[in-house]
Parts: sequence; structure tokens; C-alpha cells
Amino acid sequence: MAEMRAFEFRQCASILKATGKKAATLRELRDIIAVVAGESIYHHTYEYFRKEHVQDYTNDFAHWAGESLEERTLAEQLSNIDPYDFREVEDLRKEILRVIDDYLERFPEPRAAMPGDEFHFSQTVSLTFHSGIRVRNLAEFLIGIRHVDSGAIYHHFYESKMRLGSKNDDFSAWVEGAMDKPDIAEKIRAIDPFMHNVEGIRSHIVDAIDEAVKRDMEAIE
Repeated sequence: MAEMRAFEFRQCASILKATGKKAATLRELRDIIAVVAGESIYHHTYEYFRKEHVQDYTNDFAHWAGESLEERTLAEQLSNIDPYDFREVEDLRKEILRVIDDYLERFPEPRAAMPGDEFHFSQTVSLTFHSGIRVRNLAEFLIGIRHVDSGAIYHHFYESKMRLGSKNDDFSAWVEGAMDKPDIAEKIRAIDPFMHNVEGIRSHIVDAIDEAVKRDMEAIE
């Protein structure tokens, strides 16, 4: 029974690969997005949250449009695309193309990026493995989540949303299902993935679990 209730943190690491494709204009970006491997689309959208610069944008395409092309309206429209609304990468690709095509119909000649500031398409190979950290209650979970590598946070909070096919994540699923704490699970689900980087997500989860652990200790006393 204890093994069934245990949560095992899994580590996620990525190997970055260049595709050799790059774009200097919005039209070039659009044409490459249409044909590049789905792994590249995934890297520039879903995996954007592993990076530090998540304050104003939600994917690499929006970031480049806003900072390199200075097309702020387009950047905002691309940032409004929630990748977790799509079960398949190909559906996400179609939505990105739709937004860019609509923009090009209204503004057919946007500026090009400066030399050296082109968009370089990349993709990643993700490796998932055991971290060696297994916890059986909220107090142990609190210690674990404070110390696991950021790749584990990404895997269990962001990547799991695609794996589970919902807005759910591994952390909230375990807290609700194994620990019978639906109120705490809902607090974790309510954390906006667009507003924080991985370390921000960790901090908010720590706050939610810490509060629950303190309440449990007070109840025992």
C-alpha cells in the first residue's frame, strides 16, 4: 500500500540539436514552420518554459517576433496561443500558421531581422530517468521538491500536461489521489504556467505544500 502511495521524482534532461534552418523574415519563419519537424515545433513552444525569459512571451516564435522583428502585436497574438489546448503538435502548428497568415494579410511587408539576429530552428531529444527520490507523504514531498533538479519540475508539471492529455499534472494528481488533499491539488493546478519559469512554479508548489504540512502538524498537536 505504501508503495502505491509513493511519488517518485523523475529527472528530465534534453539534448539540443540544430536543424540548420533559419529565418530572417516573418515569411521565411512561416514557411519553415510549415515543414519543419514536429520536434522543433515542440521545442520552441512547450519547452519554452524551461528557459529563463518567460516574462513577456510564451514561446520562441512570439519572443523573436517581438524582440527581433519588433512586431509587438503579432508577438502578443502568438503568446496568446496556449499549447496545452492542443492534443497534437500538428494542431498547434496549424494554429501558429493561422495567426501568422492572418497577420501577413494585414501587414504584408514586416521588417526583417538584423543580420545575426535570425531565428534558428532547433529541436531537442529528451531523456527521462529515475532521480532516486521517492516520497510517501507531504512532508517528504516538501523536502524532495525543494531539492530536485529543475528538470524534474518541468517533467512533472509541464510535460505531464501533454502526457496526461489534460490541464492536470503529476504533482496535483498525486496530492489529490494518493494524499486525499483535493484543496491543495487545486492550488497547484491553479498555478499559471504562463506567468512563471520553472523555479517560479517550484516556489508556488512549495508554498502550497508547506501550508498543508503546517496545518497537519497543528492538527496532531
